Amino acid sequence: MILDERNEFSDALAVTASVISDVIDLGAAPTLQDIGNGEPLYLVISVDEQATAAGAATVAFSLESDSTADLATSATVHFTTPAIGKATLAPGYVVAAVALPHGSYERYLGVRYTVATGPLTAGKFSAFLTPTPAKWTALPDAL
Repeated sequence: MILDERNEFSDALAVTASVISDVIDLGAAPTLQDIGNGEPLYLVISVDEQATAAGAATVAFSLESDSTADLATSATVHFTTPAIGKATLAPGYVVAAVALPHGSYERYLGVRYTVATGPLTAGKFSAFLTPTPAKWTALPDAL
């Protein structure tokens, strides 16, 4: 897998409450952005550290763009997951590996981590864009 640091939203970001990742500035241009320069790009979100909480916490992940870097004006949601329970969010779990949806992207692009029934007491996540997502899955040892 090829990973460009400039296409990285978060690298083992500790999440305890809802938060926005780093954002990528797509530049001031028409709202229809050609992200990937004509080649497909994939959004990959993965778990680096087990999510834990005193209660039954969940996290939903969404790819959003907005005219402001804090994604607070009127963010456009391009992809979202359902709320995922803390037990599922174990190290190595791939939350998403999806082709970037086509559409109109605003200037700033980022990932929103929405924690519900929280807060989390631990949990780290990575999110990035890549032209070559991993095509294999780690399986437990059969021994």
